Amino acid sequence: MNSTDVRKVKKVASRLGVRDSDVIRFAVKSMLARLGPLYDAEAHGRNLVPVFVESGAELLRFFEIDAAKLESIINGGVEIDRRVDRDDIALLALTGTQEPYAALKLSELASTERRERTAAELSESLRQYLYAKYVYRAIAESHVSREPALRLAAGSEQQELAEG
Repeated sequence: MNSTDVRKVKKVASRLGVRDSDVIRFAVKSMLARLGPLYDAEAHGRNLVPVFVESGAELLRFFEIDAAKLESIINGGVEIDRRVDRDDIALLALTGTQEPYAALKLSELASTERRERTAAELSESLRQYLYAKYVYRAIAESHVSREPALRLAAGSEQQELAEG
């Protein structure tokens, strides 16, 4: 933290009528909540997509994370079916630095019309695209993979009942 940050913390604390340490504790807890999956050793691959969609540009710029580093963070040691596509990782990396190119890349990946987008529209389009591809698809797949097991279990119970 530099002296400007300290002054801002003191002003916020004064305005809220709390201690400086309360403001800092709030900031740290808020940041940890947003980045929660990054300190979970079991979170890899598609489970990290929401972190980088929601905090991506800010996080990538602040820590100077490029596409190669982002790929190692997301896909390092992950099974193939849980990986995030390299093009999608590149798209996430581009949103923080090269928005026009990111918009073009997103329109190609999502097969949508190419048009000028504001930063907010790009962010929302990216969120929709990545959540549909990795988050919602993963939820749907987990429900589908459980159903046959449930049917099998129900089927064997019915067979035992019929035999018994």
